[in-house]
Amino acid sequence: MKLNTTRRATQYGVSLWEFQVFGTGGSTPTSNPTTIPPGAVRVAEFLADCPFSHRLPDDPIVFPGLPGASHMHSFFGSTVTNGNTTVNDLANGPSNCNPAVDKSSYWVPTLYQDGVAKEPVITTFYYLGEGVSDAVREQTQSLPYGLRIVAGNAKATAPDATTISRWSCLHHNEAGAGKDFINCPADSMLESYLDFPQCWNGRDLDSADHKSHMAYPVNGACPATHPVPVPKLRQVLRYPVNGDPSRIRLSSGAGFTMHGDFFNAWPQAEMDRRVAYCIRLKVKCGADGRA
Repeated sequence: MKLNTTRRATQYGVSLWEFQVFGTGGSTPTSNPTTIPPGAVRVAEFLADCPFSHRLPDDPIVFPGLPGASHMHSFFGSTVTNGNTTVNDLANGPSNCNPAVDKSSYWVPTLYQDGVAKEPVITTFYYLGEGVSDAVREQTQSLPYGLRIVAGNAKATAPDATTISRWSCLHHNEAGAGKDFINCPADSMLESYLDFPQCWNGRDLDSADHKSHMAYPVNGACPATHPVPVPKLRQVLRYPVNGDPSRIRLSSGAGFTMHGDFFNAWPQAEMDRRVAYCIRLKVKCGADGRA
């Protein structure tokens, strides 16, 4: 069935913007590859490697215009993010991502061991087509420019259904992944995995709780309230930390309060190209958006 939706957004520092969905089409640049190269790995994926940039007690999604109002955050990607940042600031500022075309900002609560801030040494942000049926994946649309999402629960008081993040040990997954910090062997590192929702309501670039405009799929499909499938953002952080988990904390609290913020500033044409090629055609792409 053809889905034809037009939405306009002028809030959140974004200029007038129009979104159209036409079945599996959308707007695909004519330069897009349309065939799958021989030997391509059939996984719907593209990625960005974005190292640690800086720390600030700021959150331009939850506390916009209020520098210093948040707990400490560690920022990745855009090097200019602060409490006053708009999407235009991101688009016009430098980024440490590979690819450099990704001007997005990603941030998480800062992790401490024995009271000393520890930043991840491996930081990868995957954009995936998994979690939905092939039919839904083939209709995946680009994440809209200026989209803001918070995933996880910074206010969790115990591991529960709201704890989206999980912790594991690099090369030692047999140690047991969990929703709270775990004890990693001396030859390992503590890993954090966090999946963002991949169903959009097709209308809002943000919401009052920074979550309600997005939803997770159910039984491989997007709910009727959030009918637009977009790539799943998976945040993978690896910290040079191991040993007794009682020595570790986040600026937001225990391990189960891990959460992530995403402020999308990918150029729309580049996001369109990667979604059409890597996600819809189901091709595992590198940082350059190619097989």
